[in-house]
Amino acid sequence: MLKTRLILIIVSALIIWLIFMLPKAVVENENQLAATDSVKEGKTIPSKGHSDVPVALSNAIKSLRTQYLQGSPNQKNAIFADSLRSLYTQAGQFDSAAWYAEQSATFFKTTESFLKAGNSYYEAYTFSMGPEKQQGMALKAQEFLGKAIEGNPKNYELRVKMGMTYLSSSPMQGIQKIREVLAEDPKNEFALYNLGMLSMQSGQYDRAIERLNDLIEVNPNHVQGQLLLGVAYMNAGNKEKAKAQFEKVKKLDNDPAVQSTADSYLQELKVK
Repeated sequence: MLKTRLILIIVSALIIWLIFMLPKAVVENENQLAATDSVKEGKTIPSKGHSDVPVALSNAIKSLRTQYLQGSPNQKNAIFADSLRSLYTQAGQFDSAAWYAEQSATFFKTTESFLKAGNSYYEAYTFSMGPEKQQGMALKAQEFLGKAIEGNPKNYELRVKMGMTYLSSSPMQGIQKIREVLAEDPKNEFALYNLGMLSMQSGQYDRAIERLNDLIEVNPNHVQGQLLLGVAYMNAGNKEKAKAQFEKVKKLDNDPAVQSTADSYLQELKVK
């Protein structure tokens, strides 16, 4: 039961995270890019999608891909690659976005281009389903996030993301990297949220409650944090506080998906 509940908690938290992170247009897409690989000079260009893509966006991607494939490794082609990164990100096809971001970063070699590649590979890592693919994306994310951090060591969001990429291979190393961010910036919302989520995943509900309370003290309007805090209270056995949290979430955000998720937890509390 505990294992099942943990899976449900993690999935529910991920659903809410997806609501906030994915472009709104992706939800209503009706057409999908062809899931074929293009090859140029021995390099495979991924195009397999994570979601359906609107016709206009699909056509824009196809047009830019054609120009990219016909070009040569110069600045103009690197700009095409960066544009394709942006379009594939909008389409929710994060592995393709990451590949093109790497092509652009390989040419420009700037902190900004490394940041884009690192973020793109981090998103691809987050959405990867299989462990082998996830680990491959994690290594790529570490490579480019590391280069971006070298250019801006105070970018705490990147450092937290770097820590998260280690969770599939070296969890304690990843957690330590996130803790280092909190040591420098105790009110860092991204670090507090992720440490709270990680505590949830490991069944440390009291620790999760502590981290998430710190988070909403910093930002009372952090909907994901408020929701996750309710789940933490529920699994710690504190039904009254859990109920109050879910009702608070409903007041904070009118998004139908958020409302539905909070309602489902409130209903679950009634039958316990």
